[in-house]
Amino acid sequence: MDNSRIARLFNEVADLLDIRGENPFRVRSYRTAARTVEDHSEDLAAVLRDGGDLTALPGIGKDLAAKIAEIIETGKLGFLDELKAKLPPGLPELLRLEGVGPKKVKLFFEEAGVDSIENLDRAAREGRLRGLDRMGEKSEAGIIRAIENYRKHIGRFRLDDGLAAGAKILDSLKPVADRVVAAGSLRRRRETIGDLDILAVSSDPSALTDRFVNLPGTASVPARGPTRSSIRLEGGLQVDLRVMEGDEFGSALLYFTGSQAHNIALRRRAREMGLKVSEYGIFRGEEKVAGETEEDCYRALELPWIPPELRENRGEIEAAEDGRLPRLIELEAIRGDLQSHSTASDGKESIMEMGRAAGRRGYGYIAITDHSRAVRVAGGLDEKQLARHLEEIERAGEKCPGVRILKGVEVDILADGTLDLADAILRECEVVVASIHSSFRLPRKEMTRRIVRALTNPHVNILGHPTGRMLLRREPCDFDFEEVVKAAVGEGVSLEINGHPARLDLNDVLARRARELGARLAVNTDAHSSAQLDLMTYGVFTARRAWLEDRDVINTLPLEELLAALNRPTR
Repeated sequence: MDNSRIARLFNEVADLLDIRGENPFRVRSYRTAARTVEDHSEDLAAVLRDGGDLTALPGIGKDLAAKIAEIIETGKLGFLDELKAKLPPGLPELLRLEGVGPKKVKLFFEEAGVDSIENLDRAAREGRLRGLDRMGEKSEAGIIRAIENYRKHIGRFRLDDGLAAGAKILDSLKPVADRVVAAGSLRRRRETIGDLDILAVSSDPSALTDRFVNLPGTASVPARGPTRSSIRLEGGLQVDLRVMEGDEFGSALLYFTGSQAHNIALRRRAREMGLKVSEYGIFRGEEKVAGETEEDCYRALELPWIPPELRENRGEIEAAEDGRLPRLIELEAIRGDLQSHSTASDGKESIMEMGRAAGRRGYGYIAITDHSRAVRVAGGLDEKQLARHLEEIERAGEKCPGVRILKGVEVDILADGTLDLADAILRECEVVVASIHSSFRLPRKEMTRRIVRALTNPHVNILGHPTGRMLLRREPCDFDFEEVVKAAVGEGVSLEINGHPARLDLNDVLARRARELGARLAVNTDAHSSAQLDLMTYGVFTARRAWLEDRDVINTLPLEELLAALNRPTR
């Protein structure tokens, strides 16, 4: 059981305790434990397996350690199930709505009798929420919008959840499979997935199927058969297993990796060549001409192998035919991270710890970009605090040989487009990431002016998580993207691909368009702990889906070239 899953269950416990009005200290203990677990650099399942002491972790006593062990061993938490049983079944689902936390859920339930999303939707549309504490017509409209957004994403799961589930399934099946891989949208590294496709070859298909349908965490088995079986995990994710013959594996992997549009284009090309493509192989009449490997299948279609991330029918087949496929960026090309946080704001580790963690990853630099004062919940810094913080960064850098710790800040873009800190202190920073953390629903023209104005500040280097979205929870801000990109290009500002799997912002489509318009990108993690520096993987996934090469991403540059790239162009 991965740490993030344990942390989510603890946060869910905290939410339900909060809804029930339980002791705030008890609520806080679960939230603190969730942060400790999520930020821990070691897999707690491995720690437990090796006989490690979980109570050695900060804030983890015997009771919480026992609950962690229970989750790892069973995939469940009995205490959480008990809490759910004490509440109306539809009530916890309200927490999935943008802008709705435990306090609001408690308010809606106790004051308006709302116990499900359907009831909340009805109450908002009937105007029955506006009389509640801190609720008005705008709040009601926001609730309706949040419900509509939530319903659009029902049945979707974040990429990190899919990868975690897929990794555990593959590990469980490997002992009874000759070959086993995850295909589908997970292999294409889409930001969200609807289900998991597992392909396998086995000399004992019956044993493989038996193990699959009895995997830990399985809630139901919708289908079971010799070549195809399906399970639904407790979180709702459906997993399909297809058992193939060895000489079909490549064509099946090609077929089930998709996307549908890519497959349709391949089939059209095959027909023009007198061929037929299916999951069982590529055929000319009755003769099978390819099927064992994907490379063989593409070769039969007179194409080079196309990386899975590009298989969306967005020009990749034409580019492959003409020899124009990009040399996609690799994780190893990243030389540093240009957005990270320390204990100076809402980070969990010191400047020194973040710098040393960057060094262990082989980075040449890391920017410490703690929040500015507008983000009060994160302990953002004012000008005087930031000045002292920049001095601390310099001192820490002297003790981290081999890694340059860059002086930075993540400064808020206020509603009018001005920045949260004065130019005099921003001038002292080597990396200024300008981001939006509030007023997400301004009208399109107003939001566009807001961002463009911020980009004209001569000290801004990077526009952080540019659309402000949170996957499956908050929709992007509405602004004229092309106008913003053109302003960024003109001002020498890079656009961020934020690698946190809850954001992945910019997304692949917008990042590709930004590059086409001449923008440069920075792939960052927004790490709030040293463990979260590993989220660079997700940023690179998005960059690859955006057709980006090393030259398109500024933090593939050596330090001196990066510093030059961060300077404003002379006019």
